[in-house]
Amino acid sequence: MDSIEVVLAMLLAVVVSGWVGRMLPFGVPLPLIQIGLGAVISGVFRHGVALEPDIFFLLFLPPLLFLDGWRIPKVGLFRDKGTILELALGLVVFTVVGAGFLMHWLIPALPLPVAFALAAIVAPTDPVAVSAITSRIPVPPRLMHIIEGESLLNDASGLVCFRFAVAAAVTGVFSPTRAGLTFLWVALAGVAAGVAVTWAISRGHAYLVRRFGEDDGMPILVNLLTPFGAYLAAEHIGASGILAAVAAGVTMSYVELGGTATASTRIRRNVIWDALQFSLNGVMFVLLGEQLPDIARGALHPPGGGEAFDPWWLAGNALALSLGLILLRFVWVWVSLRLTILNQRRLGQQVFKPRMRLILATSFAGVRGALTMAGVMTLPLTLADGSPFPGRQLAILLASAVIVVSLLLASVALPRLLRGLEVPAETSAEQEEDRARRAAVESAVEAVERAGREHAAGPDAEVHANACGTVVNLYRNRLRNIQLNDGGGPDVHAARRAEREYRLAALRAERNTILRLGRRREISDETARKLLREIDLVEARYRES
Repeated sequence: MDSIEVVLAMLLAVVVSGWVGRMLPFGVPLPLIQIGLGAVISGVFRHGVALEPDIFFLLFLPPLLFLDGWRIPKVGLFRDKGTILELALGLVVFTVVGAGFLMHWLIPALPLPVAFALAAIVAPTDPVAVSAITSRIPVPPRLMHIIEGESLLNDASGLVCFRFAVAAAVTGVFSPTRAGLTFLWVALAGVAAGVAVTWAISRGHAYLVRRFGEDDGMPILVNLLTPFGAYLAAEHIGASGILAAVAAGVTMSYVELGGTATASTRIRRNVIWDALQFSLNGVMFVLLGEQLPDIARGALHPPGGGEAFDPWWLAGNALALSLGLILLRFVWVWVSLRLTILNQRRLGQQVFKPRMRLILATSFAGVRGALTMAGVMTLPLTLADGSPFPGRQLAILLASAVIVVSLLLASVALPRLLRGLEVPAETSAEQEEDRARRAAVESAVEAVERAGREHAAGPDAEVHANACGTVVNLYRNRLRNIQLNDGGGPDVHAARRAEREYRLAALRAERNTILRLGRRREISDETARKLLREIDLVEARYRES
């Protein structure tokens, strides 16, 4: 019963964190508030939730990574694939080597393989933490796409480095050839598993629906189970379940273009995924905060009478490791950008010279999160000869400190660095949207006119002609608005904002009237819900535009 109460308290803490973040007179990232509330929960209940890394990975990561892979803009992902791969692969290896030697130099008692293991688990950025820290900061879209793409792909390289560093610490043996082959298998097989499972589930589900039909909630449940299937299939063959979940999400974004899902399914599915994402993101950071007090006690007062660490010494080394990670990231980003510029000049392409603030913003955006916490908790307790694993508690505490410090530094530095930051321009989203709207409206007008001609000789020809004319006029009016918007300019944008304001005012009046009729029992609650749903869907369209 106590465990259930702790879980309910964590969910409540996620809700409370949103209110606390809005009530504070100064901006504090939501993850930091959730970590603090998690520490409060640990103090209130006097015992924590035992963090089982395998269960944590299975329950939290597949749905969140699946959703990130599903919703990340694919145009930006493939356009900047070179930059993303440089960060996701090269930067991780560079960080493992640099941070590993740094920690061994700062703490000579920490064996080099253990230092490399610690560096490997803090090298990958966390996609959940990146999304959380940038949710309230206006990040340029192209920079955000690069950071998100990096954080989705660098987990495999970091975890492979971590696995072999731990193996070297336990057995004293390391094989670069075997590590390289293992990485290729883990990455490629993981991606293949994610694509294959998603494709198979989608095709199988579509076949069964055509043959037997389905209940309303079934497609949503199938969609929710897909990332877990991809993750488990990849883990079963020794590949990366993390990359499988990401690949499953990317594949689902293309499967969805087949148009098999109904409109009501898409609406309900988006609502459920948004709620799930908010809940799991929050619980991950609350759980991290709930673990911190026990981790700190374990490092400051080791079990079994081991040597205790000085708090200021620990804080200094944690800060040095965090700053070292930022410096290594800065060096890698600066060098890779210079090489990219030289290559563009050699090919005669247009060169964009980034300002120093862009390099600094990219460096501070390397936020670590709960993925690092769960990974470092998998450090073994003993070596091959049965002796205790050296520096385990210290490594766990340093990894935890890096998470908190990276969140703090990013929350302080990013808003200042990103203000007025210039990055290479993307294709105008508004122009792209207008082209799509125009094509859709023209197809709609053609379809309505074709349907009207089919009923022109029927018994209700006049009724159909009037109805057809009404619908066609609505679409043609929308098409005229789109064509006017093609010119751009402040007048057009002001007209669009004014129209939006009047439409929202009309919808609010409609809603108030329906609610009043429902309160007076002049209409049934079922009718009221139906009409309110229609109004809400129309209003959502204008609020998102």
